[in-house]
Amino acid sequence: MTAPVPPTTERAGGSQNRAAVVAVVVALAIGAGLAAAGSSRGAQVGGIPVFALAVTAAYVIQFLIFIPSALRRTERFFDLTGSLTFITVSIALALLAPQQDARGWILAAMVIVWAARLGSFLFARVHRSGSDGRFDEIKTRPLRFFQVWCIQGLWVSLTASAAWIAMSADAAGRAPLDGFVIAGIVVWLLGMAFEVVADLQKQAFRADPANRGEFIRTGLWSRSRHPNYFGEILVWIGVFLVAAPVLQGWQWIAVLSPLFVILLLTRVSGIPLLEKRADERWGDRADYRAYRDRTPVLIPALTARR
Repeated sequence: MTAPVPPTTERAGGSQNRAAVVAVVVALAIGAGLAAAGSSRGAQVGGIPVFALAVTAAYVIQFLIFIPSALRRTERFFDLTGSLTFITVSIALALLAPQQDARGWILAAMVIVWAARLGSFLFARVHRSGSDGRFDEIKTRPLRFFQVWCIQGLWVSLTASAAWIAMSADAAGRAPLDGFVIAGIVVWLLGMAFEVVADLQKQAFRADPANRGEFIRTGLWSRSRHPNYFGEILVWIGVFLVAAPVLQGWQWIAVLSPLFVILLLTRVSGIPLLEKRADERWGDRADYRAYRDRTPVLIPALTARR
């Protein structure tokens, strides 16, 4: 999963710029609301809520890396910056929040391991291809390019919110390890397994010259058309389960973490976009239509359907 990138449209430059400004304002406003709600009953450092600092840092990192990226008109470090933001903010939060407990360190590890794996995978993919087609037009237009970096700050903040809110809970709101931790870790491990195996299977498939121009339908991809996204959703449900016992009041805004991931992947920039591309590319082929009709879009079938 990566931050959503608005598709290129045929609108005039002025209209695109106005839309970009609106998107930036909305992304900043949602981030501010998330920071305020998630900071309720949370720990503070120097009178400033720790969670609010985490959200602010997530945006600031994007803005800092945007500047050299815009000057060089490159998207090469976009996905890597998103992953490093998850990692650096999680580490800082774990160290900064007073009296960090075992639950907090577990949550930090879950986010960091996921982000390190995804970031290295995406960076290697862009490095091999040399560019990311989503940015071909956007990166030449500074305001629209800034828009996607701002949206990435919101994506990081919303996705990591359950972990970061629980990690920044004050001492009175902390709770001993319980069944939710065990259940969350099991779900997270299952999700990571699905995501990693699916990505590796697709990478190996594409590396084989014999498969050039073909669609994958083997391994986990014979059970689900998007097994990597199924794993992604499980990862963040697992994180939320670990975080849930310490949430209080407005901190329950953390439920947006798994809900946002589900919405993003199933309704916005994940499955709908890839399904449209697949239909455009292979929709006239009987073997693809048969694969599409017999294979679940997300939740894997227990057995491959013939």
